[in-house]
Amino acid sequence: MSSCEVESVFIGAGCNRIVNNVSWGASNLVSFGAHNAVAIFCPKSAQILTTLPGHKASVNCTHWLPSTKFAFKAKHLDRHFLLSGDAEGAIILWELTLTGRKWRLVSQIPSHKKGVTCITAYLISDIVAVFASTSSDGKVNLWEMVLPSVEGGECKFSCLDSLHVGSKSMVTLSLAELPGNTGHLVLAMGGLDNKIHLYCGAKTGNFLHACELKGHTDWIRSLDFSLPVCTNGEANTLLLVSSSQDKGIRIWKMVLHNSLSKQEGTTLASYIKGPIFVAGSFAYQISLESLLIGHEDWVYSVEWQPPFSIQGNTCYQSESILSASMDKTMMIWQPERTTGIWTNVVTVGELSHCALGFYGGHWSPNGDSVLAHGYGGSFHLWRNTGVDFDNWQPQKVPSGHFAAVTDISWGGDYMLSVSHDQTTRIFAPWHKDPDMEEGEAWHEIARPQVHGHDINCTTLIRGKGNHRFVCGAEEKVARVFEAPLSFLKTLNHATLEGTANFEDTQVDMQVLGANMSALGLSQKPIYIQTSQETPNRNGSEVLDTLETIPDAVPVVLTEPPIEEQLAWHTLWPETHKLYGHGNELFSLCCDHEGKLVASSCKAQSVAVAEIWLWQVGSWKPVGRLQSHSLTVTRMEFSHDDNFLLAVSRDRHFSIFSFKKTGTDEISHQLLTRQEAHKRIVWACSWNPYGHEFCTGSRDKTVKIWAVEKGSSVKLLMTLPSFKSSVTALSWVGLDRQRNYGFLAVGMENGLIELWSISVQRNDDGIALAPTVTRIKQFDPLICHVSSVNRLAWRHTEKREDCRNIELASCGADHCVRVFNITVV
Repeated sequence: MSSCEVESVFIGAGCNRIVNNVSWGASNLVSFGAHNAVAIFCPKSAQILTTLPGHKASVNCTHWLPSTKFAFKAKHLDRHFLLSGDAEGAIILWELTLTGRKWRLVSQIPSHKKGVTCITAYLISDIVAVFASTSSDGKVNLWEMVLPSVEGGECKFSCLDSLHVGSKSMVTLSLAELPGNTGHLVLAMGGLDNKIHLYCGAKTGNFLHACELKGHTDWIRSLDFSLPVCTNGEANTLLLVSSSQDKGIRIWKMVLHNSLSKQEGTTLASYIKGPIFVAGSFAYQISLESLLIGHEDWVYSVEWQPPFSIQGNTCYQSESILSASMDKTMMIWQPERTTGIWTNVVTVGELSHCALGFYGGHWSPNGDSVLAHGYGGSFHLWRNTGVDFDNWQPQKVPSGHFAAVTDISWGGDYMLSVSHDQTTRIFAPWHKDPDMEEGEAWHEIARPQVHGHDINCTTLIRGKGNHRFVCGAEEKVARVFEAPLSFLKTLNHATLEGTANFEDTQVDMQVLGANMSALGLSQKPIYIQTSQETPNRNGSEVLDTLETIPDAVPVVLTEPPIEEQLAWHTLWPETHKLYGHGNELFSLCCDHEGKLVASSCKAQSVAVAEIWLWQVGSWKPVGRLQSHSLTVTRMEFSHDDNFLLAVSRDRHFSIFSFKKTGTDEISHQLLTRQEAHKRIVWACSWNPYGHEFCTGSRDKTVKIWAVEKGSSVKLLMTLPSFKSSVTALSWVGLDRQRNYGFLAVGMENGLIELWSISVQRNDDGIALAPTVTRIKQFDPLICHVSSVNRLAWRHTEKREDCRNIELASCGADHCVRVFNITVV
């Protein structure tokens, strides 16, 4: 058992909360920025396939080549490309080979001095493209790319132009080829000066300001050119749609004039039509085609429906526009057949009161689905399932945290995670998922807590049938939550365990779900009896006040839930508050019998740094352990629950011993306190088969220790120094007879390593120097891109017979990951 295979099973991550962050490509894959990584998800399976490391700052925008606009040209392509820009101004080009789904970082372009806010591109041929990027540094750069002609080849970049736009920076761009085969491109840009600026230039560079379009009264947020529209058999018209924070959408028409000689003088008629600009030997007349009013808040994005392929490369541009707004709705606009007046024909949205609107909307390549991303880092997907008429139905999407994930804990068949996005989420494999070939896929199945403070730590109470957890946030109180009946039945559907387990539970279980009060932090239980009663509301009662937030409707889920269900209807009731600490909570752990919970808080003195012990059930404090002088960063009970190990910012570790003195009474004493490292100690973990333990520190070392008979602790060995600070450790046992197991090591740079450890003992039971080997360095493509905050092995009943074990990790990159380790 000296080697293993590692497979990424699940990635959960939310979308960065910024406009232009999402792109749906002709490959039918969706890209988005998740912290410093570019995440790729498949809309069909609702799974995040991979995250691409390479950026050193938060990813602001992504753009596929070819995009959905050119999907009709891309059916024969095996290689697709992706552009991504970050908050430090860097742009990276990625290559995807569809056969085998292989990713490659092709090139990095240091394009801007400040954050990139928008990228747009135009595909001239299969291997030549022009792209433009804008930034808050007041520049718009245009590049020509000659894409690699073979897999693994080089890409040639040449800067066509760099346009200075002044202090009022541009935030949105769109590129198109001018109709009439002139070999000229037109670039539309909009931003903080409320105007749309048009620049024209040849494909070889030198873009000149052509004209500006006025009409919007607030920032321009989105622009999109259509493909040339055919009239009378000639493609001489181009349409541009724009949206703004003034809540309006405008459609501009750009028509080719026959030649300059026929151009009219400056008359009243030509003034009403709009400006005329010249590109090469052709002139173009611009006019306002339509003004679309319907949204009640800022319109963040507009996009033309992708054109349909008819024969070969000839296409038909559909007259259909998708808009997304902060009013929580997306609308599809189309002109009426008889009058030609543009009207809203479809409205989809998030009616949940806890939503805060959409940052962008996108069409699928074939135009039968629309995707939105929202303020809460969430995705929302609707698909038109109608045959003779439109019927837009919500679909499953991947989900995850949109801020640093601080802690995770296993609960048998599911995993619970907490984050600085102020939510607690539960992820589980949903068996017999019809969209997955293997029949099992991980999904978020519940969101037990939606809080008002950043959550730092959590622990699930151990023991069969125990579906309770404690969590600590940036407040002085720890909160206890208990699973409602609706969750237990949902978990039953997900894991296919059968209903026999719940016959006894249903007799005592009276709580169906939970409600969030209007202005409070506590989640109140919804009882089975009251859920069956329909409230009698007075007809004159005002329903949109804070006190009349709609009640949650806890339901048993028979398929993976969508965002609207998760955000409001899967809460767990809060059963207890644990008062005692003087500062915000930092770390929690539970013993293996499920009888004690230990908690610590941020501290700068011995009195505040004490560890509190709580009795599960009564939730009374049963002990206060003093040893450290600064924050206790991590705690863990030994597997026989005789010892509690704590490590701290003061560079020491402490071990407390526990003895049962009577019925439910426990005595404890400080066994030892010892300096362990030269820097902060971030992590610790016990050997499952003995009283050996390891500690990991900012000094880039991992040390293995043993508790000897009496009260002494001996250093067994120090592992070779790591390349980065060690921030997470988790030890799992594989063979009790050989005292053999794996140690997972997570680092500040996001990488994870696996080490095999075999601890030998002499005849007196004293541990000798262990045999240690590094057996696996995880591929960076499946690792985190920022600090690993926690590692946790899944608990199984019979570990000795198991050769497939699961490891969960969470990190500052907003990601939760599950790996399957096959021991060879």
